[in-house]
Amino acid sequence: MLNQVSLFTENNPGGLSKITSILAKADINIYTMLASDSAEFGIVRLIVNRPSVAFDALKAEGYQCRLDKVIGIKMTDTPGCLDGILKAVREANIDISYLYISYDRDTARPVVVMKTNEPETATFLMGKGYELVDSF
Repeated sequence: MLNQVSLFTENNPGGLSKITSILAKADINIYTMLASDSAEFGIVRLIVNRPSVAFDALKAEGYQCRLDKVIGIKMTDTPGCLDGILKAVREANIDISYLYISYDRDTARPVVVMKTNEPETATFLMGKGYELVDSF
Protein backbone atom coordinates (compact mmCIF):
# COMPACT_ATOMS: atom_id res chain seq x y z
CA MET A 1 0.00 0.00 0.00
CA LEU A 2 1.07 3.56 -0.65
CA ASN A 3 0.84 6.47 1.76
CA GLN A 4 -0.90 9.45 0.20
CA VAL A 5 -1.23 12.96 1.61
CA SER A 6 -4.64 14.49 0.87
CA LEU A 7 -5.43 18.12 1.60
CA PHE A 8 -8.04 20.78 1.06
CA THR A 9 -7.00 24.09 -0.45
CA GLU A 10 -8.73 27.22 -1.63
CA ASN A 11 -9.31 27.36 -5.35
CA ASN A 12 -7.38 30.54 -6.13
CA PRO A 13 -4.41 31.68 -8.24
CA GLY A 14 -1.14 30.47 -6.79
CA GLY A 15 -2.74 27.90 -4.49
CA LEU A 16 -0.85 24.94 -5.90
CA SER A 17 2.40 26.91 -5.97
CA LYS A 18 2.06 27.62 -2.26
CA ILE A 19 1.73 23.88 -1.57
CA THR A 20 4.72 22.96 -3.73
CA SER A 21 6.80 25.72 -2.09
CA ILE A 22 6.05 24.33 1.37
CA LEU A 23 7.06 20.86 0.23
CA ALA A 24 10.22 22.12 -1.50
CA LYS A 25 11.31 23.89 1.69
CA ALA A 26 10.79 20.61 3.59
CA ASP A 27 12.92 18.77 0.99
CA ILE A 28 9.96 16.65 -0.14
CA ASN A 29 10.03 15.01 -3.58
CA ILE A 30 6.62 14.76 -5.24
CA TYR A 31 6.13 11.52 -7.18
CA THR A 32 2.46 11.96 -8.03
CA MET A 33 0.08 14.88 -7.66
CA LEU A 34 -3.60 15.11 -8.51
CA ALA A 35 -5.56 18.32 -8.05
CA SER A 36 -9.33 18.44 -8.46
CA ASP A 37 -11.49 21.46 -7.91
CA SER A 38 -14.92 22.74 -7.08
CA ALA A 39 -16.14 26.32 -7.04
CA GLU A 40 -14.24 27.44 -3.94
CA PHE A 41 -12.06 24.57 -2.73
CA GLY A 42 -9.98 21.81 -4.22
CA ILE A 43 -8.58 18.49 -3.08
CA VAL A 44 -4.92 17.79 -3.71
CA ARG A 45 -3.64 14.23 -3.46
CA LEU A 46 0.11 13.64 -3.26
CA ILE A 47 2.39 10.65 -3.13
CA VAL A 48 5.76 11.85 -1.91
CA ASN A 49 9.05 10.45 -0.65
CA ARG A 50 8.35 11.32 3.01
CA PRO A 51 4.59 11.48 3.61
CA SER A 52 4.73 12.08 7.38
CA VAL A 53 7.11 15.01 6.97
CA ALA A 54 4.95 16.44 4.16
CA PHE A 55 1.84 16.04 6.31
CA ASP A 56 3.49 17.86 9.23
CA ALA A 57 4.81 20.68 7.03
CA LEU A 58 1.42 21.27 5.39
CA LYS A 59 -0.44 21.03 8.70
CA ALA A 60 1.95 23.60 10.23
CA GLU A 61 0.99 26.00 7.41
CA GLY A 62 -2.70 25.64 8.24
CA TYR A 63 -3.82 23.07 5.69
CA GLN A 64 -6.48 20.57 6.61
CA CYS A 65 -4.89 17.29 5.55
CA ARG A 66 -4.76 13.58 6.23
CA LEU A 67 -2.71 10.51 5.40
CA ASP A 68 -4.51 7.84 3.40
CA LYS A 69 -3.59 4.33 2.37
CA VAL A 70 -4.09 3.83 -1.37
CA ILE A 71 -3.36 0.94 -3.70
CA GLY A 72 -0.93 1.24 -6.59
CA ILE A 73 -1.25 -1.41 -9.31
CA LYS A 74 1.35 -1.82 -12.04
CA MET A 75 -0.13 -1.76 -15.50
CA THR A 76 1.12 -2.67 -18.92
CA ASP A 77 1.05 0.15 -21.45
CA THR A 78 -1.52 -1.64 -23.60
CA PRO A 79 -5.17 -1.03 -24.44
CA GLY A 80 -7.54 -2.77 -22.05
CA CYS A 81 -5.19 -3.15 -19.08
CA LEU A 82 -7.12 -0.69 -16.90
CA ASP A 83 -10.38 -2.21 -18.09
CA GLY A 84 -9.24 -5.63 -16.86
CA ILE A 85 -8.41 -4.25 -13.42
CA LEU A 86 -11.72 -2.44 -13.17
CA LYS A 87 -13.69 -5.51 -14.30
CA ALA A 88 -12.04 -7.62 -11.60
CA VAL A 89 -12.86 -5.00 -8.98
CA ARG A 90 -16.45 -4.68 -10.21
CA GLU A 91 -16.97 -8.45 -10.22
CA ALA A 92 -15.81 -8.52 -6.59
CA ASN A 93 -18.39 -5.80 -5.83
CA ILE A 94 -15.69 -3.42 -4.57
CA ASP A 95 -16.55 0.28 -4.67
CA ILE A 96 -13.77 2.61 -5.84
CA SER A 97 -13.80 5.99 -4.10
CA TYR A 98 -11.44 7.50 -6.67
CA LEU A 99 -8.57 6.56 -8.95
CA TYR A 100 -5.93 8.20 -11.08
CA ILE A 101 -3.13 7.07 -13.33
CA SER A 102 0.49 7.74 -12.48
CA TYR A 103 3.86 6.61 -13.79
CA ASP A 104 6.60 4.60 -12.12
CA ARG A 105 9.86 6.31 -13.08
CA ASP A 106 12.00 3.27 -12.22
CA THR A 107 10.09 0.72 -14.30
CA ALA A 108 8.73 3.10 -16.97
CA ARG A 109 5.27 1.58 -16.46
CA PRO A 110 1.93 3.22 -15.78
CA VAL A 111 0.44 2.70 -12.33
CA VAL A 112 -3.20 3.05 -11.41
CA VAL A 113 -3.67 4.49 -7.93
CA MET A 114 -7.00 3.79 -6.27
CA LYS A 115 -8.78 4.23 -2.98
CA THR A 116 -11.44 1.79 -1.86
CA ASN A 117 -13.24 1.23 1.42
CA GLU A 118 -12.70 -2.53 1.25
CA PRO A 119 -9.65 -3.50 3.34
CA GLU A 120 -9.06 -6.70 1.37
CA THR A 121 -8.81 -5.05 -2.07
CA ALA A 122 -5.01 -5.27 -2.23
CA THR A 123 -5.04 -8.95 -1.26
CA PHE A 124 -7.80 -9.64 -3.78
CA LEU A 125 -5.87 -7.94 -6.61
CA MET A 126 -2.67 -9.83 -5.79
CA GLY A 127 -4.69 -13.06 -5.86
CA LYS A 128 -5.83 -12.12 -9.35
CA GLY A 129 -2.18 -11.83 -10.40
CA TYR A 130 -1.78 -8.06 -10.32
CA GLU A 131 1.50 -6.62 -9.08
CA LEU A 132 1.19 -3.85 -6.52
CA VAL A 133 3.66 -1.08 -5.77
CA ASP A 134 4.54 0.02 -2.26
CA SER A 135 6.72 2.96 -3.30
CA PHE A 136 7.56 5.10 -6.31
